[in-house]
Amino acid sequence: MTFGFAPSSAASMSTSADLPAASANPLARMLEPAEWAAAGIPLLRNPREVVSGLHSRHRPKPATAIVAVLDPDERLRASASFTRRPAPADGWMFRNALLAQLRRVIPHDLRRRTPVRTAVLLYCREGDARWTEEDGAWMWGLRDACTLHGLRCGAYITLTRDGWQVLGEGRGGRRPNTDSAPEPFATSESPLPLPRTGGAASEVLRRAAAR
Repeated sequence: MTFGFAPSSAASMSTSADLPAASANPLARMLEPAEWAAAGIPLLRNPREVVSGLHSRHRPKPATAIVAVLDPDERLRASASFTRRPAPADGWMFRNALLAQLRRVIPHDLRRRTPVRTAVLLYCREGDARWTEEDGAWMWGLRDACTLHGLRCGAYITLTRDGWQVLGEGRGGRRPNTDSAPEPFATSESPLPLPRTGGAASEVLRRAAAR
């Protein structure tokens, strides 16, 4: 048996009236750095390794987004990159784009009681490393896409000419950056089986057994 609370008619009318205003306001679909930091986003154990691996694999240019799914041991299970369309920053649009990529490369985990895998987003853009409203929209979109795909929401990372930075954590580095050449893989990789949902095969990024 399921228990719940039925909203009053007045509350329902108020909520319904607020929805069009919220949906028409892209500023309502972004997260401020303080909100992101307070959301309990899991920290990456080795962010530079993750960033370098994704940079070498996808070789992003400005306006390229890379969404990656990591297992509990922080090994790469799947990743996809795409170019952002020239339009105003909108978390709802970003959420839909990220969700489409996740559905293409890896099955959802909605049947699990708690998420096991984590999605992270690396966005390559112009400008410096300071937070922008566009970053806030990507944060909102990543969080929502993870919820709809049964994943934990992980780090949001920007890649600029100054280097890379994990937003909300204050961790970053000068390389890789938008101008640097991809570094050789420091890890071995082997192919993953095709996702049950179809689409291109993903590859596993494993840590090297020998240092």
